[in-house]
This record gives sequence, C-alpha cells and structure tokens, in this order.
Amino acid sequence: MYEYSVAVFVLSSRLFPARRGAKEELLKKYLVRLSQDERAELKVLVRGGRESVRKIKRALVLLAVDDGHKDEDIAAEVRVHRTTVEHLRRRFAEEGMKAVLNERPRPGKPRVLDGRQEAYVIALACSEPPEGRARWTLRLMGSRLVELEIVDSISHHTVGRLLKRGTSSPGGARSGALPR
Repeated sequence: MYEYSVAVFVLSSRLFPARRGAKEELLKKYLVRLSQDERAELKVLVRGGRESVRKIKRALVLLAVDDGHKDEDIAAEVRVHRTTVEHLRRRFAEEGMKAVLNERPRPGKPRVLDGRQEAYVIALACSEPPEGRARWTLRLMGSRLVELEIVDSISHHTVGRLLKRGTSSPGGARSGALPR
C-alpha cells in the first residue's frame, strides 16, 4: 500500500572519533516516497490555507522529505525540531499519510459531568437559594447535587468552572436567571 524503504547504518567508534568508546549502534532511517496523488493532495492542502498550522507543517515536512532534503534543513525551514521530522518519517512508513496529517487523540481526564448533569447544575444555580440563604454558594450547590443524587461527588471548583463557561454567576444579582 505505502512504499517506503528502511536503511540501516552502523556507527562505530572507529569511524566517529567523537564517540570513542561507544558501542556499535543501529540507526534506522525511513525514506519517504510519495505517490503523485499523495503529492498533489499535500500541495492542495498547503496552498489551501484552511487547515490547522500543525497539519500544514506536517504536509510541508512530508513534501520536503520526499524531495530529499536533510532533516536539519527541513526543520529549520518549517520551524519544527529535527526529531519531529524523524518522527513524521517513521509514522509515515508505519501508518501512512493520513495518520501523519491527523492528530492522535490526546490523553486527558474524562469529563466529570455529562450534559444532563450540567443542565442540573445550571438549573440549580438559577433556582431560588435555600431558606436562610441570600444566594447559592459553590459548596452549597455541590452538596445539594450530591443530596439529589445527580452526582456521587463533586468539587466546588468543578461547579465554578461549569458556571464560569456559561453566563451564570451564583453570587451575582441575576444568577443567570431572567429579569424579574
């Protein structure tokens, strides 16, 4: 499907005096060979200017690698690190062009609240505060959500972040509710 070559070079301390005492190492270098269709697709992507900067830079790296430029020169021209060029070469050889251009999903903490639970938080912020209170506090809202069994547990920081995204302000005069 994808045409690539793997060249193996052996470095020894005899050939490279700066590495005296170093054991022999194997370095793999992935050579990128783009088809005419792939090249045309990358050129359209670069000229279009409608994609993310990362995607355009990756396309520029692939085009330059296919032209036979050195990794250091490509890195300087595209303004990425040399290891980025090496990683893109390897990824192209192993996974193909689409994998190189598109971002992998990034790891991260899963969402604490789903859409339904977020709606409850906002509705609670817009409701009347409990008796004896002038307004909702973030901690009070968090404990009420646990009481109502909407969530198992929630931090007042999470409640605050959610309300900050919207127009609600539990300490404000309007609390995100409609004017009276």
